[in-house]
Amino acid sequence: MATKRLPLAKPAAGAYARKLPHLQAPGRTIFITFVTWKRHVLPESVRQLVLNCCLHDHGIKYELHAAVVMPDHVHLLLTPNTDDEGNTYPLREILGGIKGSAAHAVNRALGRKGRVWQAESFDHILRSEESARSKAEYICDNPLRAGIVAEGESYPWRWTAWPEAAPTSTITR
Repeated sequence: MATKRLPLAKPAAGAYARKLPHLQAPGRTIFITFVTWKRHVLPESVRQLVLNCCLHDHGIKYELHAAVVMPDHVHLLLTPNTDDEGNTYPLREILGGIKGSAAHAVNRALGRKGRVWQAESFDHILRSEESARSKAEYICDNPLRAGIVAEGESYPWRWTAWPEAAPTSTITR
């Protein structure tokens, strides 16, 4: 029986820059936020498509700990994985895959063309496991803080690897 090989990672630099610096360290968890183009609101009909794109390479290129697709932005908490040769998947490749596939899916579903996401994203390397738990809770509570759901209500476009942190969304393909 043949073993499944992981796709090879392009060697990750310790950082890359657009307008903001983007730092990455092997094995470190990263909190990421990316925003829709001109803060356009994603219709509810496409938010599951975006969440599915966030989950697509979970367990392959990264371990996703938490995700939420808000009306005009997305929060992710993930740890990049390594390929079979020990190279860490670079953040640029991970986000390019998520944002690119989500943009195609959104545009196809809405029958349109054009930008979906701002080019820049915000990311922050976390310092500890405790910090990862608190960031996951922050992500999961974002719809409540924004007033989109009431206390105790679930938000369908939220996912977490820690079931006790918050209700999880299901993956549909």
